[in-house]
Formats: sequence, structure tokens, C-alpha cells
Amino acid sequence: MSELNLEAASGFVSAAGLQLDEVSGTKVVGHIDLSEEHHTPWGVVHGGVYTTAVESAASIGASTAVADRGEFAVGVHNGTDFLRARTGGRVDVVAVPIQQGRVQQLWSVVITDPESGKEVARGQVRLQNVPLPK
Repeated sequence: MSELNLEAASGFVSAAGLQLDEVSGTKVVGHIDLSEEHHTPWGVVHGGVYTTAVESAASIGASTAVADRGEFAVGVHNGTDFLRARTGGRVDVVAVPIQQGRVQQLWSVVITDPESGKEVARGQVRLQNVPLPK
């Protein structure tokens, strides 16, 4: 498990609720316990919660993959599809790389309802590997 502290990243990321269960440069596993705090005015989970989870999981995995080179990864494109509306409950988040190059990476992230096994959302994030700030 990585020593990443998402709560220290920002109030925004913390509010999205992603909890990390496993982190490596080739896989990130986590979950979100969805509640009314994640709702739109119409009583369903806001798509931004899923987009944030996709971006966060991919960025964490990609950054972990290049950390030993003194780099981190920044998202340059995030395409997230919302497949099923939810009002609450736990969802699982799994991110894996599709391609990991010297300059860029492409990660796939799937968000699943663990009870039914059905996908709730899925996305791809292209990331650029850049030097860590000094």
C-alpha cells in the first residue's frame, strides 16, 4: 500500500470519497461509499464523482510507475462514461495501464457495483510523465 494521503491532496478529492486499498505502478484498487453527499439535485450520484475517481486512480497509478525516475503523471485527457445511475452504496474502483511509455501513459479505470458485478462507470485517462517540482 502506498503512503499516499488523498485527504491532504485537496478538499475536492477528499469529498469525492475515493479510498485506496491497493496501489502500484501497474494497478490501483479502491472504493467509494456513495451517499447523499454525492447527489445531484435529482437524487442520483453526480457524474463528477466518477470522473474524479477515474482521474485520481489513473494519476496515482501512473505517478507511482514513474516515481523512481523523479517524475509524476498529469492527466491530459479523461473520457469517462456513466453507465448506471446510483443513489448510494459502495462501488469498487480498479485502474490498470493499457500502455506505459517513456513520455505518456494510457490507463483504463472501471467502477463496479460489487453486489451485482455490473459496471457503473468506466473511463480512460491519457497522462503525461513530467519531472517532479523541485
